Amino acid sequence: MRYRRAHSQGGTYFFTVNLAARHSGLLVEYVDVLRNVVRDVQRRHPFHIDAFVVLPDHLHAVWTLPKNDADFSRRWMLIKAGFSRRIPPGEIRKASRLKKGERGVWQRRFWEHMIRDQNDYANHVNYIHYNPVKHGHVALAADWPYSSIHRHIAANLLPRDWGGGGEINELNGYGER
Repeated sequence: MRYRRAHSQGGTYFFTVNLAARHSGLLVEYVDVLRNVVRDVQRRHPFHIDAFVVLPDHLHAVWTLPKNDADFSRRWMLIKAGFSRRIPPGEIRKASRLKKGERGVWQRRFWEHMIRDQNDYANHVNYIHYNPVKHGHVALAADWPYSSIHRHIAANLLPRDWGGGGEINELNGYGER
């Protein structure tokens, strides 16, 4: 089955990708494997990572694709497959996954949103960086080690104390509405 997705060559997209076991910690347990797989896919199928956060059971990203390319689905398929192949087996697989020869590490689909403008871009990047605080993993966004916020702080795009103290939430403009 093909899903209707917005495809814009050279577009910028926000993604949410979830593990099948939503209370798993595989992504942070094997974060170095994930990083290596993303780098490998990025080398073969270039894209720019604008923002990225890895949480225990899901991740969010904002990517910008090359000028003549709109195939983010292939990239996610390669990342998910590469990660699944490089971690030890152990997940519970339902009959449908066994029948298709799937590992069952990831949810089959992912969610994408084409970024519309600079405000939309800023809201989604902020949502990504604030997500570890939202989920209660840290009190300050910069305290989460698996986030592109560190790159943004180093570039003086955000102060080190951004995203703490409860002053930021989804109701004041971060992420989807």
